[in-house]
Amino acid sequence: MSDRYEHLAERLDAIVEDLDEIMFEQLREAAAEKTGRPADDKRLTQARRAIEKASHLLRGGFSD
Repeated sequence: MSDRYEHLAERLDAIVEDLDEIMFEQLREAAAEKTGRPADDKRLTQARRAIEKASHLLRGGFSD
């Protein structure tokens, strides 16, 4: 893999970590307030999965 792709994959991994932090904080707040699942949880989870997939693809995963 080119260094360029690896660099992009690493940046995407950092975004996944940021999303994890946001999601965890929202879940913690919802649990404390007993409000149930945060409104953005599904959307953030879908975005996280898409970014993880992109990172994996850049590293040569999911060969056709």
